[in-house]
Amino acid sequence: MRVRSGPGKWARAVLAASAAAGLVMAAATGCSGSSAAAGPPTGSPAPVRPAATHAAKAPGADRAAAFHKWGVPLLPLPPHPPAVKPVRTGPGLMPVVSRIPTTQKIVFVTFDDGAEKDPRFVAMMRDLDIPFTMFLTDDIIKSDYGYFKPLQALGNSIQDHTLTHADLPTDSAAGQRAEICTQQAKLTHEYGVRPGLFRPPYGDWNAATLAAAKSCGGLRAAILWRETMQIKRVTFQDPTKKFHPGDIVLAHFRGPSQLKGESMTKMVGIMLKSIAAQGFTVARLDDYV
Repeated sequence: MRVRSGPGKWARAVLAASAAAGLVMAAATGCSGSSAAAGPPTGSPAPVRPAATHAAKAPGADRAAAFHKWGVPLLPLPPHPPAVKPVRTGPGLMPVVSRIPTTQKIVFVTFDDGAEKDPRFVAMMRDLDIPFTMFLTDDIIKSDYGYFKPLQALGNSIQDHTLTHADLPTDSAAGQRAEICTQQAKLTHEYGVRPGLFRPPYGDWNAATLAAAKSCGGLRAAILWRETMQIKRVTFQDPTKKFHPGDIVLAHFRGPSQLKGESMTKMVGIMLKSIAAQGFTVARLDDYV
């Protein structure tokens, strides 16, 4: 079974994968194709986190000045993480998630691939302290693993986006396992933390993809998305062009050569303005999955 196009086209396929993989939550299209369905919002206890977190900083003049510096409206601080994560994970489960079950006006920002390595983006994220998750591909980042370490040091996790950005369902089960598990091992070696989340390139997956991810050990969910950041606008799956509580937003590490002359910081600023304009703020994905 291959899952690639919009929800109506492959709903029956997803339900079949759901039976094999456990909870499968509403999926998405964006960075290419994707997959989806829905599952009960049950969860597991959240692990103890370090004392320093994104939500720990108090709002104040310095924070407001930082947002003003980058031309971004001041976003509210994210709420404290839930005591129990709303996405159910555990042995035998590999949920496919594009929206987190929550009623709070929060979204989750993710950046894929790792092609652009703009030092101004590091400065921007240091100033704004916006939580985000990185899904990195080894073929794209291996020229400069070190670029992502300051971003990780800010509290942003580095997760698995395969070794070569392969279209996984076109590969054998063994090939998919090599793409996912080898990248998990490489990221662990480079960044000292074992990835627990996985994103299939293009949002394209099948039952063998989820089985391969489970076989690696430690990967607890496949992460898709609801919105995609383009050069100067957010593309919504929802025809009303609205964010919903818990939406996962896809962006990429891209620079002027991919953004028609625009910088990554300009693109991110536009994305954050769009989030703020609808009364949302950004929370940390790892706290909910």
